[in-house]
Amino acid sequence: MPKNKRAKYKAIKSFQNVFEIPYSSAQEDFKYKGKWHKDFFKNDYPIVLELGCGKGEYSVALAQRYPEKNFIGVDIKGDRLYKGAVDAIEKELPNVAFIRSQIQFVTSFFVPNEVDEIWLTFPDPQLQKPRHRKRLTAPEFLKKYSNIIRKNGIVHLKTDNTELFEFTIDVVKNMNQKMLCVNDDIYALPAPEEVTGIKTYYEELFAAKGEKIKYLSFALNI
Repeated sequence: MPKNKRAKYKAIKSFQNVFEIPYSSAQEDFKYKGKWHKDFFKNDYPIVLELGCGKGEYSVALAQRYPEKNFIGVDIKGDRLYKGAVDAIEKELPNVAFIRSQIQFVTSFFVPNEVDEIWLTFPDPQLQKPRHRKRLTAPEFLKKYSNIIRKNGIVHLKTDNTELFEFTIDVVKNMNQKMLCVNDDIYALPAPEEVTGIKTYYEELFAAKGEKIKYLSFALNI
C-alpha cells in the first residue's frame, strides 16, 4: 500500500470508483451527469453526497448501513480519497464512488433532482471573516445544492466548530428553510444512530480534545 501522496495520487487513477476532474475541465458537464443511476450504479436507488468527504469514512460507513442507497464522496485531496476508495473496494461496496474536484463545481456533476441528501462532515469552518462565503453552508453553496438536490432534500452538518454551527443556523433561518434537527452535543442529547455511530478522523481528534460534537439537519427548498 503506497504511503506517500504522489503514490496515492497515481494509484487512484486506476480505481474504477474514483473520478478525477481537473480544474481545467471542472466547469464542463461530467460524463455521468444525469446518468449516475443508469450508467454507473445501474440502479435507481437514492443518491447521497458527502461533500468535503476527506478519507470517506462517512460515505463508506453509510454505504454499509444502507445498501439500498448510493453514496458519492467529493473532495479535492486525492491522498485522502485514496483511503475511502480502498476501503470501499476491500469491502466490496458497489454503491460508493468518489469525485476528486472542487465542491464549487458540484453542479457540473449532477442534474436537478439527481441527489436526495447531502452530508457535510467536519468541513473547514473558514474562520477568517473574508472567507465566510467559502463555508460549505454559506448561502452561495446552498443555492448550488438546490440546483441538484430534490425538493426538500435533507442537508446534514456535523461539526465541532461552534461558530460554523451557529452561522449555519442563522443561514437556514434567514433563507427560510425548514430546520429538522439542532443538537449542540450529540453524545449528551438524543441523536440518530447514523450521527453517533460513525466517527471520522477529525471527529475523534476533536472529541479527544474535549470539543462537543454538533449536528443539524434541514430540508432544502430554495
